[in-house]
Amino acid sequence: MNARIVVAGASMAGLRAAEQLRAAGWSGAITLVGDEPHMPYNRPPLSKEVLAGKAPFESLAFRPRASVADAQWRLRTKVVAARLAENIVEFDDGEALSYDGLVVATGMRPRRLRCPGPLAGRHTVRTIDDAQGLRQALTRPGARVVVVGGGFIGCEVAATAVALGAREVTVVDPLPLPMVGPLGELLARALLKRHEERGVRFALGTGVTGFTGDDHVTGVALGDGTVLPADVVVESVGSVANTEWLDGNGLDLSDGVLADEHLRVGGRPDVVAVGDVARFPNARYDGVPRRVEHWCIPTDTAKHAAKTLVAALTGTGHDLSPFAPMPTFWSDQHDFRLQSFGAPVLGKEDVRVLEGDLDGDVVVGYHAGGRLAGVVALGGQAAAAAASRYRAELLKQPALTA
Repeated sequence: MNARIVVAGASMAGLRAAEQLRAAGWSGAITLVGDEPHMPYNRPPLSKEVLAGKAPFESLAFRPRASVADAQWRLRTKVVAARLAENIVEFDDGEALSYDGLVVATGMRPRRLRCPGPLAGRHTVRTIDDAQGLRQALTRPGARVVVVGGGFIGCEVAATAVALGAREVTVVDPLPLPMVGPLGELLARALLKRHEERGVRFALGTGVTGFTGDDHVTGVALGDGTVLPADVVVESVGSVANTEWLDGNGLDLSDGVLADEHLRVGGRPDVVAVGDVARFPNARYDGVPRRVEHWCIPTDTAKHAAKTLVAALTGTGHDLSPFAPMPTFWSDQHDFRLQSFGAPVLGKEDVRVLEGDLDGDVVVGYHAGGRLAGVVALGGQAAAAAASRYRAELLKQPALTA
């Protein structure tokens, strides 16, 4: 077979897509294209174990399966345009490559603050190079650290900075509580208390208006007039989808790339999307298309999308059920872990403690339509194990209705 599938994006989602294409029976050529110089690696530890120095950067590398040993890797290469009607993608080196099938796996990049002030001393955490630079800054004696954004990565970095001995660590967020978006108020308050008990300060309900300093940041100016002294600033204010290269093809790119219940893009059988750039309806829940930035999503989407694409390209038919993954995430912060199964965001109006108490190991349930939609554990191994027991209950449930 001389046919070719191009995987645009050579991170975890791209690698898993290539592996699953082989597992689904694809015997043609596979070309993976990515703008980083590194082979695919595991990103979540960047803001935790690796940043803390508990694991070497080398430990992040994935070992590709033997089935993709013949795949062509185009690293340090960026996909800059696509002509879907002509089955062509274009690279930043001027080359154009034709394809029979296309996998969109270009992922996200950190959103940056557009505020006046110096750039030096301001960091994001997305790549190995980001984490290496941030670790070097955090390990300087007496570092004063300001983390802008109280989400997953922001809270993880704050916890790591405390563990590394930073003199001051402050999290700034315009919302009233850290991680209140995914967790809701009840558990977010418990999370805030644990961080404060371990030395993290918070400036909540206010935003950043600028940065002080000449060649290097020396402070963070807030909307309430406060200026926080800072040697190190970490910007953790969300992500931007890498979809500009798909402009001009009539696709919905308003938040990632819109895909259908089988991860097909724009109604085209020869284009699928995987990973956190894909906005898809989850048949397990209300069917509203959403992007999901959880660690399990690259693998889950790759399995389904590969079967969809191979069936279309080989004419073998398609009898898959609609995509219905079980969202799962965890976040290690200080000496505790957040562990989640299901879709807590759908049940934030009805939140109940299922096991334990908010001052210790606790499991919280999120309910929608009178039934359990998701669970989150906060604490140690006992809490995580308890949450896992609810996973079976969540898997057995029929789909939620919109």
